[in-house]
Formats: sequence, C-alpha cells, structure tokens
Amino acid sequence: MQITFAEPATVALDPAPIAAGWIVEGTPQARARELARSADGTTVVVAWSCTAGRFNWHYGVDEMVHVISGEAFVTDESGVERRLGPGDMVFFPAGSRSQWHVPVAVRKLAVCRHALPKPLGFVLRAWRRLIALAKGERGMQRAPDKQSAVLT
Repeated sequence: MQITFAEPATVALDPAPIAAGWIVEGTPQARARELARSADGTTVVVAWSCTAGRFNWHYGVDEMVHVISGEAFVTDESGVERRLGPGDMVFFPAGSRSQWHVPVAVRKLAVCRHALPKPLGFVLRAWRRLIALAKGERGMQRAPDKQSAVLT
C-alpha cells in the first residue's frame, strides 16, 4: 500500500475531449490527469480543467468535485443553477446529469467512485466492521447530520 501525494493545482494535464454531442455552446477544451486509484479500482482521483463553453455532463459514477480555480455555473436536472468557485464542493450521484457553463476556465479535483449495489455495500460494511471488532478497533466515527453542512 502506497500513499499518493499530488499537486492538482499545477500538475500537467492531458487532452480529455468532451463528447461532441454534449457541447451546447463554444469550443470547451477539457484536460485531465489521473492522480490516484484505489487498490480495488472502484475509486479514482482526477485533476481536470476546462476552457470556456457550455456543455452537458452525464455522471456514470458518483463524483465529488472540489473547485481549485476559476468558476463554473452548474445547472441541475431541476433547472437550478449554482455558481462554483475556488474552495466549493459538489457531489454528483451516479446517473445524474447537469449542464456546465464555464465563462473563462475552471480547474477541479474530482473523486470518482463506482457505486456498489446496496446489498453488496451492506455486506462489505458488515464484513469490515467484523474485522475491525476482531482487531479491537473502534472504527471511524460517523459524520454529523448531513443536513448541517449542506448549502441551499
């Protein structure tokens, strides 16, 4: 097991074109670089940037985004638009869709995770808990009520 350190704000990125059918306006140029991958392959950490444009995005995996620089206006499936700027975070569940409007440029760090089916996830959590108990570990503490940190 190896710990990975990276500088997502400055790492060189490679071309990662947006699907032509997803582009609504302009000629947005996306670039990306994988920074880390979990041992089981279910989670990938990616640095990503994009130039000006408007495009649709379809999330095939759960994606947590942290904006590093620039800004984007993201419209969700219900038509609500939110501005994302440096330091902002957003979570897109697998199967969701959004439209991104990037006025100039944006750079983000994305943690992408292939969701497990609920029954399998339950079994995995139970197994890990049993292992932790057998080792005498207390395990991770639960996060506070999720509504307490949600911005509206």
